[in-house]
Formats: sequence, C-alpha cells, structure tokens
Amino acid sequence: ILGFSTPPGRLSMMAFVLNAFTCALGLLYFIRRGKQCLDFTVTVHFFHLLGCWIYNSHFPSTLTWWLVHIVCTALMAAIGEYLCMRIELREIPLNSAPKSNV
Repeated sequence: ILGFSTPPGRLSMMAFVLNAFTCALGLLYFIRRGKQCLDFTVTVHFFHLLGCWIYNSHFPSTLTWWLVHIVCTALMAAIGEYLCMRIELREIPLNSAPKSNV
C-alpha cells in the first residue's frame, strides 16, 4: 500500500512521518538522554520490522517500505536527539533561595 502514485499510499507515508514526529516527542519525555535516542529509535523500528514480518508471514521486500522506514528512523532519531540535547543543555540554577541583605 506504500507508494507515491496512489492517494492511500501517500496518506500512509504521511502517517509514518507524523508518527516519527510524535515518537520523537516520546523520546523527549521518556528517554531524556540525547545519547540514547538513536538506540531506542533503532530498537523501536526493529521491533516494528519483526511485527510486520510476523503479521505478513514474509519479510518486507518493497523498496518504498524500506525507504519510508529509513527516512522515519532518521527523522525520529535526529529530532529526538535535538529535543533531548536542548533539555540537557539548559542552564542549571545555582541559587534557588532569595538573597538576604546582611
């Protein structure tokens, strides 16, 4: 069903891309480490590959399936790492108590 020529194919690819964006937000809220984003992204997509293989009873062999998932893996890892690095690089407040005049 994935393909550039049909509207359902384009809609499915758009759903995969939007899923990559939402999963990148999931990396931000659950992982919170920039170094671990690529590991979790590849793990999630590997389990998706296994699930597709089991469900369809054959290994995915279409070029568009692989291209869409490679692009989505790269998007999810890059955006997730960018968001996590922004959180990691925030300034750490040194004084949380108000100053008192002595």
